[in-house]
Amino acid sequence: MSRDHEEFTPDVSGLDPSAYEAIDGEEYKPVVPATASQTELTWRAILMGIVLGAVFGAANAYLALKVGLTVAASIPAAVMAVFFFRVVKGGTLLESNMVQTIGSAGESVAAGVVFTIPAFFLWMQDDPSADPGRLKIFILALVGGLLGVLFMIPLRKHLIVKEHGKLAYPEGTACAEVLVSSQAGASKAAQLFAGMGLGGVYMFFMHEKFLGLWQKAPWHNFRERYHIGMEITPELLGVGYIIGPRISGLMLGGAVLGVLVLVPLISYIREMAGLPMMDPDEIRGDYVKLIGAGAVACGGIVTLIKSLPTIVSSFRSGMAGFANDTKELAEKRTSRDLSLKWVLIVAAVLIVTMWLLPDSILPVGPGGAVAILFFSFIFVTVSSRIVGLIGGTSNPVSGMTIATLLITAALFVAFGAGADAKYAVLSIGAVVCISACIAGDTSQDLKTGFLVGATPRTQQIGEFIGVVTSAIVIAFVIYLFKDDVQSGVLLAPQANLMRTIIDGVMGGDMPWALLVIGVFSAIVVELLGMNSLAFAVGLYLPIELSTPIMLGGLIRAWTEFKYSGKEKEERRERGVLFGSGLIAGGALIGLLVNGAVGIGSIWEPLGKFMGKAQADGTETGVLGLTDGLGGGWSMVIFLVLVAALWRMANGKLKKREN
Repeated sequence: MSRDHEEFTPDVSGLDPSAYEAIDGEEYKPVVPATASQTELTWRAILMGIVLGAVFGAANAYLALKVGLTVAASIPAAVMAVFFFRVVKGGTLLESNMVQTIGSAGESVAAGVVFTIPAFFLWMQDDPSADPGRLKIFILALVGGLLGVLFMIPLRKHLIVKEHGKLAYPEGTACAEVLVSSQAGASKAAQLFAGMGLGGVYMFFMHEKFLGLWQKAPWHNFRERYHIGMEITPELLGVGYIIGPRISGLMLGGAVLGVLVLVPLISYIREMAGLPMMDPDEIRGDYVKLIGAGAVACGGIVTLIKSLPTIVSSFRSGMAGFANDTKELAEKRTSRDLSLKWVLIVAAVLIVTMWLLPDSILPVGPGGAVAILFFSFIFVTVSSRIVGLIGGTSNPVSGMTIATLLITAALFVAFGAGADAKYAVLSIGAVVCISACIAGDTSQDLKTGFLVGATPRTQQIGEFIGVVTSAIVIAFVIYLFKDDVQSGVLLAPQANLMRTIIDGVMGGDMPWALLVIGVFSAIVVELLGMNSLAFAVGLYLPIELSTPIMLGGLIRAWTEFKYSGKEKEERRERGVLFGSGLIAGGALIGLLVNGAVGIGSIWEPLGKFMGKAQADGTETGVLGLTDGLGGGWSMVIFLVLVAALWRMANGKLKKREN
């Protein structure tokens, strides 16, 4: 790699306090200064990252097919990178960061593929020609992944630098804390690893696929119309503290409108109309989720419009450097992105390739290629901003994909396309979904790099490596599960939803009125001067996710209300470190348990030990050891976790941290 100076070893004492303040990102002081140099992109970092990407990608592919969820991989990859370089000796902070940058791509590519591609498998039951084959899956994954990285490059300076402190990027910040605290002083490392230990132990005993000693998401329906619940996981509590009370409150506001206003209203209207009663969750799934999808699409477009001046400025700056690279070379190391010239060239090549590929490989044609370009750019911007607001765990990529499918399918129908056009519609939606997933991951990685002092250009190269290698692995892995998806052994919930939406639009029975209601809900929130995107995400997602995030946000609000000056900075940093540890500990245990479940489905002895649910409702193996505590006791145990976070941020300070 090129170096500005001799190899630099930082005197690590943790992230600068300005990492959590709303300042101009140009004023932030990273751990590795822009004037210094560290080894970043090495062969061992690349190989370690590729291996982690393959493992995380395969594990998340199975998990998403099984229950529709994925486990964020950046933090586990960072922890494994730190461990790896302690074993082999000599690894730098930025080299560890490169491992997690490449390794986390596998989870994002897997999520985008699994949420969409299995719909082809379902259609194959009636039409064998719908078989996508491994080559088509690879091309869809590759194109979507590359577009996600490419379109994030001109957005970096706006979202990561200009919006520093306004967009928290909780996983990216937590990942930076893991990397830095592992090399920092004992006190800061102790705060982080205390959170990791508590979050890990909590998740180990609670995980619904392992011991399940208490409920993960206690809930209750009041008077058959009002639903309230809380997913009491350490990750969501930690995310809430990092993002703060404003965004947490907007999310909860959207959830309250959806679950405690719209659901009861729809239930009442159905009752007055003499229609059969529906469970609140059924109403949310059939009605409110579509309203939320419309709100997310509208909030995303508003976000894009607000970002356009900075995006245009970035493009102008990049275009000015086409003639020569002297301006680019004059920029400080931590500001250098890949040349916009190459971004545009590669994007153009991808679009032309999609246009020219035969229908047997990629059935999108020229119109579909333009649609992919348009929607990918919009939802890359939306996804990158959403994960900055609330983190990748709550990123409603499926809502963005639904909006893409609805509009694309409607256009195909309007232009007289036949039933076979549904394969093109899904292909377009798959590329957009994958690009949105990888953009969310890329933005978190670039935030981590920004905080620790990585070179953006080098990280972006690492992202491309991770996308290409992960696309190859996922294309083969996902095809292995084809028969299980068709038989229903693996439910593939998102892919089933995508198929239903496409069939509904192409069949002419899609409830467009619900989407329009969502659009105008977002417009009302925007007119009130609030962030419509955060509100829309809360409206789209279950209320169980917003309530624990709000608790974490309230603890942060109390800290910033009660204290001021240096003491407020110190307490806030302690809370962020502990919250980051909660996220990391919960994610690591989740990864290990889900990995064990995946291996157990192949290796019978481990499968018997882990156990599974039987048709009569009983459970075997470890799962059968306990029935789990009820919702009330589960909340009491969760309050211990809440109290620990509150005490870390607001308890007595024994000494000042350096």
